[in-house]
Amino acid sequence: MKNYEIAVVLHPDLEIDQEATLKKVEKIITSFDGKITSTDNWGKRKLAYKMKKQDWGLYVFYQVELDPSQVRPLNEKLRITEEIMRYLIVTIDNIRYLKQPNKETKKAKK
Repeated sequence: MKNYEIAVVLHPDLEIDQEATLKKVEKIITSFDGKITSTDNWGKRKLAYKMKKQDWGLYVFYQVELDPSQVRPLNEKLRITEEIMRYLIVTIDNIRYLKQPNKETKKAKK
């Protein structure tokens, strides 16, 4: 099992019944034996550019433990889900690597 972060941008019209849509996305993730460790709902935000003729989107981030062999099928399932405008699956190991300060930079500052 590997740790992943799944960022999902939902259609803004779903704000009224957001709970049902979030349960649907969570059901999709768990159907591929994914274990959701945390959920971060940012709510409705303005998009940097229009997606599917929309200026706004609902942002939700999931921290998930998932078998690497299940990422591709999950990716395909999220792609065809109508409520999702965009999504991104990233390994958390890569995020931690990017956030670590460079040791050489620290030495140069001293």
